[in-house]
Amino acid sequence: MRNAALRRRLFKLMVSLAIYSIAAVGFAQGKSGKHRGNGDNDDEHEKQPQTGIMWINHLDLLPGDSSVIMSNTTGDTATGGGNKVVEKGLQVPPGFLITGVRVCYELSNVRSFIDQIRLSQVQDPPGTALVQLDDATHLVNLGPVCVDSAPTTVNPELGAVRLDLRVNFGDTSDKIVVRAVGLHLEEP
Repeated sequence: MRNAALRRRLFKLMVSLAIYSIAAVGFAQGKSGKHRGNGDNDDEHEKQPQTGIMWINHLDLLPGDSSVIMSNTTGDTATGGGNKVVEKGLQVPPGFLITGVRVCYELSNVRSFIDQIRLSQVQDPPGTALVQLDDATHLVNLGPVCVDSAPTTVNPELGAVRLDLRVNFGDTSDKIVVRAVGLHLEEP
């Protein structure tokens, strides 16, 4: 008798859990804007843009000039002229827009810092690159710290995109360490 009552309780518990699971799935689908059966198709219930951050391999950043690696000069102008940068070509999954850049860094001294985050896009023909993001905020926190660039909207399907981090050395003994770089992405 006792086993039969225990089995009935266990059965009721299992049925309750099954009903709860089905209800939870239905609730989650309702929250995500997936409506079925009533024919409603309100714009506000349409697919919302998916956003996230994609971390890139910051160890692939290349110096734009040999003076960047060992910092044998001060300032943010390279020995051969132009900006003193580390740079990288970006690969973004199809169907996503770049909406910003996150840079994680550490400085040995505030007199040497990252003074610009830039995204440029190669045009067709590829003789020029159009600047899509030019954030000249000086990143002077000793860190380690992560910061986000100003917002932008870059469609990588319109041309290759390059990231440049311009560096400014106040002393040749200082170090600027890039700890991580991420791209803020949005699927429209």
